Amino acid sequence: MSPELNASITVLAEILQSRNLRLVTAESCTGGGIASALTDMAGSSQWFECGFVTYSNEAKIRYLGVPPLVIEQTGAVSEETVRAMVAGAVNNSLGDLAVAVSGVAGPGGGSDEKPVGTVWFAWGNDEHQITECCHFPGNREQVRALAVVHGVQGLCRWLSC
Repeated sequence: MSPELNASITVLAEILQSRNLRLVTAESCTGGGIASALTDMAGSSQWFECGFVTYSNEAKIRYLGVPPLVIEQTGAVSEETVRAMVAGAVNNSLGDLAVAVSGVAGPGGGSDEKPVGTVWFAWGNDEHQITECCHFPGNREQVRALAVVHGVQGLCRWLSC
């Protein structure tokens, strides 16, 4: 784990514990990488509730309640989808807040509209969320690693709102 990611997780853990909050992840392109990084920290069971790895569209619909029409109209890699993933993660767990990530890690799967490296994020709960679209450089491993770091750092930003 990079020192940058480790420092962000340490800050995140302190904030979550001080507010008695439980965190949930809803991941697609990172394949559980955020949950893995978070649970690498000893004591994470005090603030980490669970993680959903919903790689397929069907899993997003079935386990997170993403409306099929959202995926049909905007695609799995979209602001609307990650917003629905956050709400679904919170509503289908005992968590208070969630991070959701869906993107195109590559090497294939990209398009002119959503090239490889395009990753959508959402942070929040079922009522209030912030979203961001990033375009990360590099190969599949690099895109996924950058998405994990950005997902954790975004949680710290959301919590400081």
